[in-house]
Amino acid sequence: MASNIFRRIQNYPLLLYQTALFRRKNGALLYCTMKTTEAQTATQEKQKPPTKVLPRTQIDKISKDYEAIIGIETHVQLNNLTKAFCGCMPGALPVLNSKVIELAVKLGLALNCKLSLNSKFDRKQYFYPDLPKGYQLSQFDVPIASGGYIDLDIPVEFGGGHSRFGTTRVHMEEDAGKLLHSENGSYSQVDLNRAGVPLLEIVSEPDMRTGVEAAEYAAEIQRLARYLGVSNGNMQEGSLYCDVNVSVQPIGQSQVGTKVEIKNLNSFSSVSRAIDFEISRQVLLHSQGQGDQITQETRLWEEGAQLPVLNTFLKTVTMRKKEGLSDYQYFPEPDLPGVILTKEYVNKVKRRRHEKMDLSMQDVLFLANDINVAKFFDATIAKGSDVKLAANWIMRDIAAYMKNEKLTINEIKLIPQELAKLIASIKGGIISGKIGKEVMKLSKGKANPGLLNKILLEKLNAKS
Repeated sequence: MASNIFRRIQNYPLLLYQTALFRRKNGALLYCTMKTTEAQTATQEKQKPPTKVLPRTQIDKISKDYEAIIGIETHVQLNNLTKAFCGCMPGALPVLNSKVIELAVKLGLALNCKLSLNSKFDRKQYFYPDLPKGYQLSQFDVPIASGGYIDLDIPVEFGGGHSRFGTTRVHMEEDAGKLLHSENGSYSQVDLNRAGVPLLEIVSEPDMRTGVEAAEYAAEIQRLARYLGVSNGNMQEGSLYCDVNVSVQPIGQSQVGTKVEIKNLNSFSSVSRAIDFEISRQVLLHSQGQGDQITQETRLWEEGAQLPVLNTFLKTVTMRKKEGLSDYQYFPEPDLPGVILTKEYVNKVKRRRHEKMDLSMQDVLFLANDINVAKFFDATIAKGSDVKLAANWIMRDIAAYMKNEKLTINEIKLIPQELAKLIASIKGGIISGKIGKEVMKLSKGKANPGLLNKILLEKLNAKS
C-alpha cells in the first residue's frame, strides 16, 4: 500500500515544488520529475551576464601572494551484489551487508588507517529529491577507520617530489539517487536505481595545495580500490567520484579562508581543472577587495565552459548554500546494532605490500592498477618465480603482447605456472632471455614446457 501511494505522489503548485509525478517503467520505480531549487539556482547563475575579469597572466601573477588549502572527499562504490543494508522486501528493518565491512577494513588498512573495533551507524537527516527516505545511513563521529595517510610521488612534469597526504577518515554509507537536470532548468528527473548502493567515503586532511596533488591522491585511491577488489573504480560509470573543498587566503594569514565545495567531479582532469579554476576565482575576489563575496556554498563544475582565459565566473556555478553539521541533525541509527570487529577478523583481511618486494613505484602502480594483473603476478611468484623478473616479464613482454593482440590478462594462453618455469629456465642459465622471448613469440603467448623443450632441441640441433 505504501509503495502504491508513493508511486502516485503529486506535488501541487501550493506546495514547495511545482507539479511532479513519480512513474513506473518496466515494472520498477525509476524516475520522478520535479522542479528543484538546485536547477533553479544553477540556471539563475547561468543567466547572469558574465563578469569580466583579468587575463590569465595577471591572475597567475596575483596568485603568488595567496595560498590555497584543499581537501578531497572520494566516494567509492563497492563491488557488492546487493545493497548496503537490506536485500529483502521494502519496509523491513535494515540488515548490514557483511561484505561492506570486509571491503571497508581492506581499504582502511591499505590507507594506513587505525581501525575502530567498535563503530556505529548514524542517520544523516536532510530533505532532497534524490533521498526517498528523508535521511541517509552513514557514520558520523565513530567511523570504521581514521588517521591514515597516502605516500605519493608527484609527476616530474608537475614539479616532482615525494609527498604524504593525510586521510582523516573512511566511513561506510549508502548512496542517494541521481538528479538529472534539464538544460533550461525548468525540471529535474530523479534516478532512484542507485539509492541504497554501498559506498565508502574517504575524507582527506586539507594537505593539498594544487589541483594536481588532489587528482594524484584520488588516482591512488582508485588504484588501491581496484587492486584490493573493493571497486572497479570506473569514474565514467559513477563508481568513483570526488567532492573537493577549496579555500584561499593571503600567504601568512593565520585565519583560513571561506571553504567552497565543488561536487560530483567524475574525472581526474576535472578534479585538477576545477580546483585550479576555483583558486583563481577566489584569488581574484580577494585581490579586488571582494573576499566577503566568497560564501560557504556548494558549486558545480561545468566542463563545457572552459575558456582560454579566465574571463567569466561560469566554470563553477552555485548549486546550493552549504549545510553545517547541525543542519543534518545526526543521531545514532536505532534499527542497526554497533559494528564490532575482532582482532581475529582483522587479521584475516590480509593485504599485499609490493613495496616490501624490492619493486619500484612504477612497478607497484602498474601491477596494482588491474586486479587481474595483480593476481597473475601473485600466482607467478607463488610458484617460486623471481619477483623482479616476474614483474618485468608482465610489464614488458606480456603487456606488449596483450596490447598487440587486444587481449586481457585473463584471455591469454599463458598461465602463471608456465611463466614461472620459463623465468626459472632463464635465471638458471638453461636459456637466454632472448630465447625466452622467442618462445613467447612462437607460442603466441604460451610458454608450456613441451614447446620450450622443442625449441631448445631445434636450437641445439642448429648449432651442431
